[in-house]
Amino acid sequence: MKSAKLAKILTASALTLTLLAVPVSQAVVHADDQVTSTSASSASSASQNQTHTLKKSYVVYGAGATDKDELNQVLAVGDDFTNLTATASDYQKYINPNGSTTNAAMVSSVSIVPTDPSSGVQVNVKKFNGDNNITKVTAQQYAMVAQMAGVTDVTITVSANRPVSGESALTGVYKAIAADGVDLDSQNTQSANQMLDATNGAIEANKDDSSYPGKLMAAVGDTTKSINQQKKQGETPTKTEIQATFNQNLQERNIYNQTKNYTGPIINALVQFNNSPISSSKDYSSHVSDTIKNVKNSSGDIMNKAKKFLNSADGQAAQQKAISWWDKFVNWLRSWF
Repeated sequence: MKSAKLAKILTASALTLTLLAVPVSQAVVHADDQVTSTSASSASSASQNQTHTLKKSYVVYGAGATDKDELNQVLAVGDDFTNLTATASDYQKYINPNGSTTNAAMVSSVSIVPTDPSSGVQVNVKKFNGDNNITKVTAQQYAMVAQMAGVTDVTITVSANRPVSGESALTGVYKAIAADGVDLDSQNTQSANQMLDATNGAIEANKDDSSYPGKLMAAVGDTTKSINQQKKQGETPTKTEIQATFNQNLQERNIYNQTKNYTGPIINALVQFNNSPISSSKDYSSHVSDTIKNVKNSSGDIMNKAKKFLNSADGQAAQQKAISWWDKFVNWLRSWF
């Protein structure tokens, strides 16, 4: 009798542990435990997958940044972050090979944290001492441009200790990816950087509409997704076709009339995307879809209000729920004896 009873206990225990394994692992996953979304194990896979995330968290200070203790607070930097510095030579390497800048001018700083798969790129532009010192680039621009460069499933936080345009902040993102062991293709980063410049005019012209940057960058993302889907089918869209697709996406987002006078540079940037390796990447469409979701309905500077999952209220509640459930299970087992 006892052996039959014990067998039932063991069977129930094994089944319960199997069912419990998935939600518990999801509830307590750490951002630093995430792995890259693509593998560099062979040249073949590298030529087809062009999108990457991080294995750990980084903070990259501009070489001219000061007040780093306060920046750490603003950027939510933890003890497990790897510290890097973005220099003028990094700017020339990753952003503009022909550009002229100095270390003192490199002020924008970023933290970049890997997030759950299929979370896309989310960006927070944070105030410093109550001041929004990133004066030009929006969170939505950073998000879509990083995705076009080949970065995904991360939360990027940007700030500066004094007013700057913010255009050099992507230097820190690209440097963190490189430090993590991935060299982003220079054609991908250059076409992405071009898109940052190309969208500035339209966003400045519509600066009184807080929802406009999200709608514009979603339309850009929709167009890059369409290009990618055509390329994977063996078709290469022409500039005329790209322009027609982009205009249609602007109409679907109800911003065509506000944008039509500023589309020239954006179309040229989309053509450069069409010529870059990531436009043919087999994983691009799914990843850009995630980022489109993030930007399309967003407005303002904050796209991800949570820190690392376990540090958020939801994460702690989920972890506590799992622990409480386990205590109940243990008590149930004890009741059999």
